[in-house]
Amino acid sequence: MAKRYLLCTGNPGKAAELRALLPPGITLVTLTEAGLPTDLPETGETLEANALQKARFAFERTGLPSIADDTGLEVDALDGAPGVYSARFAGAAKDPAANTAKLLRMLEGQALRTARFRTVIALVGPEGEEIHEGEVRGTIIPTPRGTGGFGYDPVFVPEGADRTFAEMDATEKNAISHRGRAVRRLVEVLTADQR
Repeated sequence: MAKRYLLCTGNPGKAAELRALLPPGITLVTLTEAGLPTDLPETGETLEANALQKARFAFERTGLPSIADDTGLEVDALDGAPGVYSARFAGAAKDPAANTAKLLRMLEGQALRTARFRTVIALVGPEGEEIHEGEVRGTIIPTPRGTGGFGYDPVFVPEGADRTFAEMDATEKNAISHRGRAVRRLVEVLTADQR
């Protein structure tokens, strides 16, 4: 398999996390560098469907093996919402602060605050398609803390930790995060293909 992969995200936070997790020798091409829009189609009803849709779209147009992910925050008290709609929970603008504010409003007075972050990564290339998944369970706190990360990171405290993802540095977060777990599974495949 090629050592150049098209990274199907316009989210700089996701791109930075993925770059930090991939081993040397793997080059990521951005959507802009490939001449594609940074907001790829995501019309699926599941994280898996969205990740595959974006990776297929990019691979069909560029011929480059394409890596796409979709991530959702699944809150137990909200029957798994916002889930596949996490990025646009408060509307089409995909405003992280508005999404977090809406989530906290919906959880006001709620004793059950457990949740999980789930990332699904799709790799679509000449050899076919594959999916890798990672998840981390945790708790939604009532008041945001920290300035790192992105999205819901300021209100999510992973199991076994006393700080939010936004209070951790990138290395700490990547070691335990849902995206880190999914990427490590993907990396095993990519590095095996390079031998």
